[in-house]
Amino acid sequence: MRRRLARSILLCLCVGTTLTACQNAPNVVDQVRIAQNMLESKADNTTLYCSGVENCEFERIGDIAVIDAKTHRISQQAMGQGIVRLHGSVFSRKQQVYLSVPAKQYEVVIRFYPISPDRAETFHVIHAFKPHVRYTFKMYRDRTHRSSGSLLNVSVPDPLCVDLQQEQHTIRRFCRPFDVSTGLGEFVEKKV
Repeated sequence: MRRRLARSILLCLCVGTTLTACQNAPNVVDQVRIAQNMLESKADNTTLYCSGVENCEFERIGDIAVIDAKTHRISQQAMGQGIVRLHGSVFSRKQQVYLSVPAKQYEVVIRFYPISPDRAETFHVIHAFKPHVRYTFKMYRDRTHRSSGSLLNVSVPDPLCVDLQQEQHTIRRFCRPFDVSTGLGEFVEKKV
């Protein structure tokens, strides 16, 4: 009886492990392809990171699609170009994707998820990137200009801001104030 129970448990564990491996196979294959790209670093490249919120994804750089909005998987085009890199442990579920691209001017489109994984804030910027420099797009809520007054003014959400940092220094800042009448707003560049 004990042997039969032990065999049943072992069989269940084997089947469960096999099913889990099958579900993660595409992610593992993507990680291996990206790891191969990391060995081919180019001398005049620049690196682009995003941070500040629970999750952020590079949607597009120039005309190269990077991460699909629906599947959240890295595109074949980006892997083929060799621009995608992973930061963090291979065994971690939360690996940060960053880009290593030739230094020049690009339009970069980033999806930030400041509230939940279901609601993305899309940010577009055109910038001339320099070689051998690390750039970080950092999203945050600007809580410095908290106004006093009526309950309506105080209850308005703080503006979302994105800082473009070159190494550790902020070189550009974009903020999107909340428009009470429409509930929408656009990112506008502010003086740093």
